[in-house]
Amino acid sequence: MNTFNLKISSPDGNIFDDAVCGFSVRGAEGDLAVLAGHIPFVTTVMPCDCTIELDDGSKRRGHTEGGLLDVGSEEVTFFSWNFEWKD
Repeated sequence: MNTFNLKISSPDGNIFDDAVCGFSVRGAEGDLAVLAGHIPFVTTVMPCDCTIELDDGSKRRGHTEGGLLDVGSEEVTFFSWNFEWKD
């Protein structure tokens, strides 16, 4: 499966920086999933549970109180107001 680099940062520092297959959050317009090759865009993220799909097929879950998602052509960056792992 195709991957892209996902970075998650908060005011406390970097939380995650690795290649992933998918990232799901709740954007300003509703739930969204980012996959490799997604068109670039920027959106606010609402308080929600987040899911990261790793390239081995496993998933990591976390919770955010919101932030800003920047989907670029080479990398996806999520600037979270705060982020806590659920696992």
